[in-house]
Amino acid sequence: MYQVIVQANGVDMTDAIHTYAEEKMSSLDKFFDGITKVDLICGMHSQHHNKGKIYFCEVNVSLPQKTVHIEKEAEDLYKAIDKVKDHLKIELEKIKGKLHAKDHELIREQKAYHMDEE
Repeated sequence: MYQVIVQANGVDMTDAIHTYAEEKMSSLDKFFDGITKVDLICGMHSQHHNKGKIYFCEVNVSLPQKTVHIEKEAEDLYKAIDKVKDHLKIELEKIKGKLHAKDHELIREQKAYHMDEE
């Protein structure tokens, strides 16, 4: 199991927000096995938006050879967390697909028949 760190910026970190974010990020191992750490920061950049309150959620997912960074904004903090998770799912599946394709290429090369030219 990997470590999930949840932090707040510009808002009070309630137990409900912390638990919600932690649960969302803990389910990422369904999409990618090699996750080592998840850092999540959520909150508000400032109180002075013309459009009302705009919340953000930013996450860094540490993988064995890469770090995936995603930022999303929404009018609701929970929606921002959901948007980040949905985008992360897509990104992790892309990475997994690329790794899977590389594995297939390697297997094909190992099984290839080498014919001697005469």
